[in-house]
Amino acid sequence: MNISQDHPVTRHPVTLGIVGGGQLGRMLAMAAARLGVKVVILDPAPDAPAAQVANEQLVAAYDDLSALASLAQRCDVVTYEFENVPAEGLEALAADGKLRPGPEALSISQDRLDEKRFIMSTGLAVAPFRPAASQAQLVTGIEELSGEGVSGVVIKTRRLGYDGKGQRRLTEGEPVPSDTFTELGSVPLIIEGFVDFECEISVIGARGIDGEVRLYDPARNSHVDGILARSEVPCGLDPETIQRAGEATARMLDALNYVGVLGVEFFVGRDGSLIVNEFAPRVHNSGHWTEAACVCSQFEQHVRAVLGMALGAGTRHSDAVMENLLGATDERVRSMLIEGDWMVHVYGKAEARPGRKMGHATRLSRTEG
Repeated sequence: MNISQDHPVTRHPVTLGIVGGGQLGRMLAMAAARLGVKVVILDPAPDAPAAQVANEQLVAAYDDLSALASLAQRCDVVTYEFENVPAEGLEALAADGKLRPGPEALSISQDRLDEKRFIMSTGLAVAPFRPAASQAQLVTGIEELSGEGVSGVVIKTRRLGYDGKGQRRLTEGEPVPSDTFTELGSVPLIIEGFVDFECEISVIGARGIDGEVRLYDPARNSHVDGILARSEVPCGLDPETIQRAGEATARMLDALNYVGVLGVEFFVGRDGSLIVNEFAPRVHNSGHWTEAACVCSQFEQHVRAVLGMALGAGTRHSDAVMENLLGATDERVRSMLIEGDWMVHVYGKAEARPGRKMGHATRLSRTEG
């Protein structure tokens, strides 16, 4: 649908609310400022990275219904920057039509079993899996997958896991430790079979309120201990595989009736087949390179989409390599600044911890052709 001239998001000043004040919220706020959009952050930490660049912050818990109502009153549209926001607390915002993306994508992405079932419902492939709600079901599920030829498994909590947390890997034939279920918190689990893949890629896609879809080039991703370490574009795959990955992303965006930016992670089989690993209903770490290599970054694209603005072009003007800056990174940042050809973004987090994302940096190179 077309936006009427008296629609609230076409008038100034426009205010965007963001639930979550981490680095993704920070970059969304910076992109919004470039478009003349004011930003209000809701986050329990008064020194949150996003609060350092926003117009205003509400210091409150994510499930504080009073604070969420206040955020809605102050803002034309509310979005969220990470998928572990309590979905129940956002239902009221959705009822008022202010929440974008809507709560369906958030709810599905918060449960790995629901996520797998949704992906399959769109006709896309996922890794073999079994749910487990006890140690006995865990053992049975692994035995069943082994009987189907799976060579090893990753056991994950169905909810709240990220960056390799809430997971345990077992290689082929390795016995299941008797304390695995309790070690992972005695919560519902999902068992995923290992996938023999050539590489991992991700596609960042955006969908506007009128259903228009824009896609960014796939990035080839490398992980260390379950945490994204490096993303590269171009990804080096053949055009047909790239097209299928884009079509799969667009199919998911449409199936969710999604508004905003979505990140979809794929395993690429050695035969070129695509298996969807997971999706994130938000801007995505593997799309940070768009900040330097595209006229319209994923962050600006998300702001445009949720506010009903025209979507920007997703084309890139350069090849790019993005590296996450993890843990104590002062020396690495210093060396990148000396090298001179890195675009460095430090998130302003107060404490560096091993494996914690403290920033990222992108290096550009001339596109061939």
